[in-house]
Amino acid sequence: MNAIKRILKSIDTIPAFPATGNKVAQLLSKPDYSVSQVANVVKYDPSITANILKMANSSYFGSQHKISNINDAVMYLGQKNLLRAIQTAGISKYYKKGSSGYYDKATDLWEHSVAVALMSQILSKKITGEENTTLYTAALLHDVGKIIMGEFVRNEMKEIVMLVSEHHMSFLEAEETVLGINHADLGGKIAEHWNFPIEIRDAISFHHRPDLLEKEDKTMPWIVYMADEACLMMGIGSAVEGLAQRAVGELLKKFNLRMKDLEKSMVMLSDDLNNAKEIISIV
Repeated sequence: MNAIKRILKSIDTIPAFPATGNKVAQLLSKPDYSVSQVANVVKYDPSITANILKMANSSYFGSQHKISNINDAVMYLGQKNLLRAIQTAGISKYYKKGSSGYYDKATDLWEHSVAVALMSQILSKKITGEENTTLYTAALLHDVGKIIMGEFVRNEMKEIVMLVSEHHMSFLEAEETVLGINHADLGGKIAEHWNFPIEIRDAISFHHRPDLLEKEDKTMPWIVYMADEACLMMGIGSAVEGLAQRAVGELLKKFNLRMKDLEKSMVMLSDDLNNAKEIISIV
């Protein structure tokens, strides 16, 4: 069996995506949702419950007193932050195995993913005037393909690096040349396997090439792309991908932003990451 067939077959081995997030989202969409209803859904997933409590007490969410039970956490976090916390807690388990072919430590991919998710919210606020929970989820999962690809890339990384550095290929082109598929396309297939909506699948599949969706005028893949590029510029991510960065100038013009706006966003992200240490330490 060749590499691409083995890679695609590996999708079937990924555990189902936690249903807790979708159930909570359905409850929170109702204006008269009750805290007890939400808490009752969450409490049946012990690992998510533990991580939500950890996140609710983190400096990122600014708790001033100890939160010791899920009901208090639901009340304290509120609708938007609760959804974000639940998705983060649920998604984190997939990153525990790491992606040894891309990063030295299992936590490195998770840290990059959290950073891109946080940056996506900073940029979304600048571009659209508001944060977006669906965008946060897509950004958190943008590199999910690397979880599977890491096993196959490990022995091929030298060749990929050579194609990027000496033949000036993009990182995706190098992956495709060596393995027959790139991590973004694979991530989109994983999102499809999990029955995610098309907007999340597209944001993952095209997070390096949102221009391929230009005719559909979708904003989400562009923001994930910009957030990813900004994190790579800050050194939060794979050094190999950093070699193959595209210019961000045209991207900034697309949203009427200046380099100064991006630099300010990077400073904000740096502050957010300092406050999000507990979130990163979940993995």
